Amino acid sequence: MDVMPITSPIEAEVIERLTVGTRVLISGVVYTARDAAHQRLVQVLNRDDSLPFDINGQTLYYMGPSPPRPGQVIGSAGPTTSGRMDTYTPPLIAAGLRAMIGKGNRSLEVREAIKKYKTVYLVAIGGTGALLSRAIKKAEVIAYPDLGVEAIMRLEVKDLPAIVANDIYGGDLFEQGRARYRKRRY
Repeated sequence: MDVMPITSPIEAEVIERLTVGTRVLISGVVYTARDAAHQRLVQVLNRDDSLPFDINGQTLYYMGPSPPRPGQVIGSAGPTTSGRMDTYTPPLIAAGLRAMIGKGNRSLEVREAIKKYKTVYLVAIGGTGALLSRAIKKAEVIAYPDLGVEAIMRLEVKDLPAIVANDIYGGDLFEQGRARYRKRRY
């Protein structure tokens, strides 16, 4: 299976070419955000205020890094469970978020927003945080430093590996995997 190199922010034309199961290597700018940061971002949107960064076209990585060792840019940088962000995700997608990276499946509401607004959900392999951190070339906190590891960070990445789990066509990697398993098992 081929691997598709993509640049973040991801162009709309690239999103159209990404289908479930496509392996990608992401380079460019990616922002981190977890539960507490998502809640604050949605509160800002609900107040009709400006977000701490321009979310339009951007990629969010659901990740809270461990502290870096001396000489490292960042510590372990593995994905966290995406379902914890599902309550907050549709408004962020509607505000222009183009891609998300995490682990695990998404709610029906998030999958519908992905189709409606033509975004993509990518999964990274859990348990590989030390390896994934090698793709991060620069990291800086840009918002909510009081949240500690859940602060929003701006990352510069080179060849961050991920797999398309939900595409704009309604494809769902997790549903397809379960269907293949049932077919083989019964």
